[in-house]
Amino acid sequence: METTQSGIIFYLLIAWGVLFAVFLLLLLRKSILESHEDDQLFIASTQELMAKEQRELIGKIHALSRPIMTSGIAAGVLLLVIAGLWLYEGWKKTGF
Repeated sequence: METTQSGIIFYLLIAWGVLFAVFLLLLLRKSILESHEDDQLFIASTQELMAKEQRELIGKIHALSRPIMTSGIAAGVLLLVIAGLWLYEGWKKTGF
């Protein structure tokens, strides 16, 4: 039983690592996109192409917000589950 639960924790840690890496990659992608964003007001019609590019960039940034939030929450919940299982296993060994 001990090795089974330790194995489960090990596999959950691997899953958490992958999920956390995805979370960090999404944050990095958003940061890179935000570094290309300009705070400019495009008035002339000749600058419409630049304005369109900025709108597309802002759309990409907003599209990343939901996956970032979802992966961050999932990584946090999975970490809490792992900690709970680890504590449960420790309490079971000590006889509480």
